[in-house]
Parts: sequence; C-alpha cells; structure tokens
Amino acid sequence: MTDLLSTDDRAALLPALGETGWAAVPGKDALRKILKFKNFSEAWGFMSRAALMAEKLNHHPEWKNTYNVVDVTLTTHDVQGLTRLDIDLARAMDRFAGSTEVQRNHGEPVSSLCEARASRKA
Repeated sequence: MTDLLSTDDRAALLPALGETGWAAVPGKDALRKILKFKNFSEAWGFMSRAALMAEKLNHHPEWKNTYNVVDVTLTTHDVQGLTRLDIDLARAMDRFAGSTEVQRNHGEPVSSLCEARASRKA
C-alpha cells in the first residue's frame, strides 16, 4: 500500500499538475482533468496508452469517454486520497495527451463534438 501525499509533497507536486489542467475535486481528495481530443480515435488512443500505464503501475483511473472527450479522476481508493501513484499516472497522461485541448472550468457542462453538432442543428 502507498501513503497519502504529505503536505510538503502536495505543495511541491500539485501546482505543476494544476498548470496542465488537473484540478482538485470538491469534497474528495482527488484530481480531475477533462480532455477534448479532435475525434473519437484520438480519445481512444489516449485511453489505450493510459490503460497500459495504469496496468504497469497497478493503479487505475476513474474515467468517462463520450466521443472525443475523456473526463478523468485520479485518487487512490485503498487510502481514500491522493498518493504518488496519482501523480505518476497524471504525469504519464499529460505526456500521452500532448497539446490536446483541456476544459479547465469543471463547473461548465462537458460536451462532446457530437453533442455540439446536435445542438447546432436544433
């Protein structure tokens, strides 16, 4: 089992992740990032690479995929909070995502390209 991040580790590690779009989840010791890819294939490719890394780390994300959008939450369920595993997986996901668009305001509705096209037709 891994330990929760210390206060010092949080101060040292979380700001850099915040710069890439990871944000705290209200009411939960977790990080969330919403990525918007150009299409479903790019989103799926990202998820495949992330899944292989998750297996390697034996640490798995909570995520949702809707067409081109991948909404990821990271926390370590065994200790009910953030650990070094979450930091390592977040960094790997950032590498895999490259310059993909990030929805930084998590209070806004998340909509995929399909949903955006459908609303324009209505």
